Amino acid sequence: MKQLAHLNKYFWKYRGRLFAGFILIVFGNIFSVYAPVVVRDGIDFLASSLEAKKSFPEAQTLPSPGSFEHIAQFVGSHAPDVSLTPENFQGSVVRIGLLLALLYLVMYIIKGVFLFYQRQALIVMSRHVEYDLKNEVYSKYQELDLAFYKRNRTGDLMNRISEDVNRVRMYIGPAVMYTLNLVVLLVMCTVVMLQIDVELTLYTLSPLPFMMIAIYYVSRTINKKSELVQQQQSRLSTLVQETISGIRVLKSFGREAYYTQGFVDESAMYRKKQLKLVRIDALFLPVIVILVGLSTILTIYVGTHKVMNGEISPGVIVQFVFYVNILTWPFAVVGWVTSLVQKAEASQGRINEFLQTRPEIQQPEHAIHFQAGKIEFRHVTFIYPDSGIKALDDVSFTIEPGKTLGIIGRTGSGKSTIAQLIPRLMDPIQGQVLIHSKDLRTLDLAQLRTQIGYVTQEVFLFSDSIANNIKFGCDANAFAIAEAAKVAAVHEDISGFPAQYETVLGERGINLSGGQKQRVSIARAVVKNPDILIFDDCLSAVDTQTENRILHGLRKVMEGRTSIVIAHRITTIKDADEILYMEHGRILARGTHEQLLNQEGEYAALFRKQLLEESEGDNQLT
Repeated sequence: MKQLAHLNKYFWKYRGRLFAGFILIVFGNIFSVYAPVVVRDGIDFLASSLEAKKSFPEAQTLPSPGSFEHIAQFVGSHAPDVSLTPENFQGSVVRIGLLLALLYLVMYIIKGVFLFYQRQALIVMSRHVEYDLKNEVYSKYQELDLAFYKRNRTGDLMNRISEDVNRVRMYIGPAVMYTLNLVVLLVMCTVVMLQIDVELTLYTLSPLPFMMIAIYYVSRTINKKSELVQQQQSRLSTLVQETISGIRVLKSFGREAYYTQGFVDESAMYRKKQLKLVRIDALFLPVIVILVGLSTILTIYVGTHKVMNGEISPGVIVQFVFYVNILTWPFAVVGWVTSLVQKAEASQGRINEFLQTRPEIQQPEHAIHFQAGKIEFRHVTFIYPDSGIKALDDVSFTIEPGKTLGIIGRTGSGKSTIAQLIPRLMDPIQGQVLIHSKDLRTLDLAQLRTQIGYVTQEVFLFSDSIANNIKFGCDANAFAIAEAAKVAAVHEDISGFPAQYETVLGERGINLSGGQKQRVSIARAVVKNPDILIFDDCLSAVDTQTENRILHGLRKVMEGRTSIVIAHRITTIKDADEILYMEHGRILARGTHEQLLNQEGEYAALFRKQLLEESEGDNQLT
């Protein structure tokens, strides 16, 4: 129960519903316990009436059923007293029998009403908690840093917010409700039975604890098998999610058959584990039937001897058999509830695992509000914790306000790491990143990211309209959206769609080309009107002509803004105020485009190589 202690705050939040549910369970079970008394009185009434018929003419009236006496005392009147004659005997017995049956029916109708409202209180409470817990989990997902998502798979995270939360709900709702019902019903039934006959009560109830223990062990085995099924379900979910997300790659490499076979294998394993679970689950009902039957046999056997000795009436045997059946399900539920609690404990443990994870990137306790100024890297070193790769090694540079910095280098030289450090998606292992001479770790995180327009290397678009994707980071109007799209040279493409800016994109923008997606992401950064712009190799999927159009539009946007442009092509960054040439996480050269060319180093060699490649490409086209 240690892991489930996290849920106590929700029980307190909905304590009104919990208390109301308990009261409704108490009142509902009063009618459950009293209904067998009516049956007992009916059987005893019938037996007494038959005895009275044998004693004509000595007997003058039919005996009054005990149930009517209780009701009569309650309403302050007298129980029915029917004069007995041979002519009216059968009609009188039938009339009173029907009244008893009607009374029994009314009791169960009232019990059904209480059952309805107790479920409304407790099961609805569990749905409220499910809603709150899902929101808590989702909010935590937003807080966790990139390192967390690199360590955990999407399918598993999806499973935690769906399957695991649902298991926790089963504990909060059904498990709590059935546990309260068992405790209340067991106390009420036991009190009534002990008042009638202590010995018969002990014989009647003796098999029920054994049933509870047997079902507990069956349920524990079911729980272990269920965990294996759940783990396999996570693997299946992850496989399907990855297949759908990477469907274009899968098809382009012709790997449909391979992944189909992989799904068949995983499904076969899921079926195998599920069948093992079903076989164990099949023991559940037989155990209940056998032990309930044993309890019933003991009740009838011992009760018959007591009736013959005149200790109890025949109706008591039937009353006790009813109590056995009334208590059967609550006792059987103990094992099931135990299984629910175990499953919920395991699921809540998985949820707590990341709810208790403190993100590496956190809002400072005393966050500083600031104005954008120069950006400075002071002896920054960064090592990716999962792979141990040193992405940056003692990197230092300064970008003055309103200036543009270009960064170029081979793949793996640390360019994108610099881009991710500025909006504080990661923190350096050593050194400092500063804005306006203030360490990023002391600044208000939300304000920092609001002032940055960041176009990532890996473009991600949401399954929404193009307009909503562009204004994702702000509340822009249609004119601002169109102007941003013009800067990104994607306005004409969008205008050619039937729904234009209201065109709904598929998952990850699958119905756009790579170049169109990059340009929409550029428009998304530009429309924010940020103080700092970061473009991380965002023109790799566009042709040279389109690149020139975009760069022409961006020059106007970048005027007066601090900008970082990361690229593989020198033509993209050659107009920057300063250019860094990087290799293996270190800055090998820095300066303007002309200065770097004059140094005749790696930068100049790369520039000549790219010019030659472009010239050869133009010759092939002509």
